Amino acid sequence: MKTISILGSTGSIGTQALEVCREHKIKVKALAAYSNVRLLAEQASEFGAEYVCVYDEKKLDELKGLLSGREVTFLTGMEGLKTIAALDGVDIMLNSVVGMVGLVPTLTAIEHGTDIALANKETLVAGGKLVIDSAKEKGVKIYPVDSEHSAIFQSRQGNEMNAVKGIILTASGGPFYGKTADELKNVTVEQALDHPNWSMGNKITIDSATLMNKGLEFIEAMWLFDLRPEQIEIVVHRESVIHSAVEYEDNSVIAQLGVPDMKIPIQYALLYPKRVHCDVKHLSLTDYGRLTFAKPDHDTFKCLTACIKAVTEGGILPAAVNGANEQAVAAFLAGKISFLGIGELVTEVLENTENKEIHDVEDILAADKAARAYVAERITERQY
Repeated sequence: MKTISILGSTGSIGTQALEVCREHKIKVKALAAYSNVRLLAEQASEFGAEYVCVYDEKKLDELKGLLSGREVTFLTGMEGLKTIAALDGVDIMLNSVVGMVGLVPTLTAIEHGTDIALANKETLVAGGKLVIDSAKEKGVKIYPVDSEHSAIFQSRQGNEMNAVKGIILTASGGPFYGKTADELKNVTVEQALDHPNWSMGNKITIDSATLMNKGLEFIEAMWLFDLRPEQIEIVVHRESVIHSAVEYEDNSVIAQLGVPDMKIPIQYALLYPKRVHCDVKHLSLTDYGRLTFAKPDHDTFKCLTACIKAVTEGGILPAAVNGANEQAVAAFLAGKISFLGIGELVTEVLENTENKEIHDVEDILAADKAARAYVAERITERQY
């Protein structure tokens, strides 16, 4: 029986991971959430977690009250996440927090020698080389949880000795596929959060609408699978049935298919290499009838273009565009900027960041901080 720790247990990925733990009797040693202490306490009680962390320190007393009488170690903030990441007796840590907050705990888990199920995009987007080099040095395995990267990982099984010609990274296109920039000028938050296929957290759903999510996945795929930018083709696949594919040197293409349900890649990462029953809907291709494919609109969805350019040039630029996007998305959700303003600000940061090489985690955090500050200042200067 495996033992797991979960960072981000009250979010979409975390709650589904606990469903997998419940069904397959995976022991849960530690749980962490940002501020939803009521759900965190319920989870800790059900699964008997020995450690609980609430990132928002102001919520600690409430959490202690909810778990009064239970033998639990209470943690807060980044130090709490780091403590959980370095616990003994844990087989795998699921990192499903949102944003740059996930980078340091990932590096901490690697340093401790704990394998990682990775659902935190920013870890590899901002710290790709640092993370992958550290994992190789420590012999730590990183199992991808994103449906697209899981599909690529699954399509590599049994073919590890064969050279990869390239990969096909599929994208749903989000709620605004086919729309022009003029049609997107007055998009509301509610419209942007109305994803056609997937149920996700607010930040990731907005990223899907801007195609930033696909840009981040493009960068992740490069690091996870040791690819060059020109080896990755992004294809809009509205049905989200083909989750991604690998093309080999003989031009054979192997893909992973399934209904759009995150429980499949979550379970595969946690139980790898076993395939066991998963409580999701059966895929019937005849029910779909047809599957469609198209090229993404790089001109309208500027975030995607910015991500590809950033990782092609390397250095601190991926960290910068990621930080800019996080700041801009928060501003959009708060009603401070327009939907198109997200892409404009991310592009501005890319164009105005002096690139430099990354030597340590401090370089990454500094680039992230500078990008956020730039966006915040620009929002106060003009209307986006």
